[in-house]
Amino acid sequence: MNTNDEVDLIIDAWARVRPDIDFAALDVFSRLRRISRRLDRVRAEAFRRSGLEIWEFDVLSTLRRAGDPFELSPKDLVTATMVTSGTMTNRLDRLVERRLVERRADPRDGRAALIRITETGVDLVDQAMLDLLEAEHSPLGSLSRQQRDQLADLLRELGTGFA
Repeated sequence: MNTNDEVDLIIDAWARVRPDIDFAALDVFSRLRRISRRLDRVRAEAFRRSGLEIWEFDVLSTLRRAGDPFELSPKDLVTATMVTSGTMTNRLDRLVERRLVERRADPRDGRAALIRITETGVDLVDQAMLDLLEAEHSPLGSLSRQQRDQLADLLRELGTGFA
């Protein structure tokens, strides 16, 4: 069985013209980049089936994971989703319009707001998660459970190497 992929072809070509270079990092990160691009398409399609944009899923799933009463401050949402406060304000406005979240005054600070996911939002994000897991399961089908666990461990370790 031929297990060479397009990254092997690129590295082999480079190695022929620059045999003095170690391409080990390219061997790993080129594959991660290509897989990431494919995963973005898989995720976008899964969310489209659920009627959500990726950013909507990010906000709704952050609220869902927060646990009962499924609400956070806008600042907490900014931190969790790694967007600017202006971007978050725009996103929350759009989610409020869709009735997927609601704003309410923070009882501890009347000047602040809390964002709570609605029942409709809970139902939608729960379905989107099921659609996502189904879509992402397929590419992992060629790996055993042990290989998936090992891959997750290696990626976790690799991720800690970035600032």
